[in-house]
Amino acid sequence: MDDRRKRILYRACHRGMRETDLLLGGFAEARLSDLDDALLDPFEALLEESDRDVLTWILGRAAPPARHDTALMRLLRDFNSGSSDH
Repeated sequence: MDDRRKRILYRACHRGMRETDLLLGGFAEARLSDLDDALLDPFEALLEESDRDVLTWILGRAAPPARHDTALMRLLRDFNSGSSDH
């Protein structure tokens, strides 16, 4: 795993809020090696947001702002809803 992916994995797994650690960290552990730069960029941007916002967006409790309404967000939602094969 390259340094960029290692940093993203660490940040995804060590957010501070356990629920977000599980959602983002679980996704990163399973899928990070498959993501290209077009998906890594929005993942890094998402890691800059608050845990509560990220949690509500992934769980579909609130719509993400346009800047995070991306293919990555759809992958995160699918992964965490159990509708993807992970």
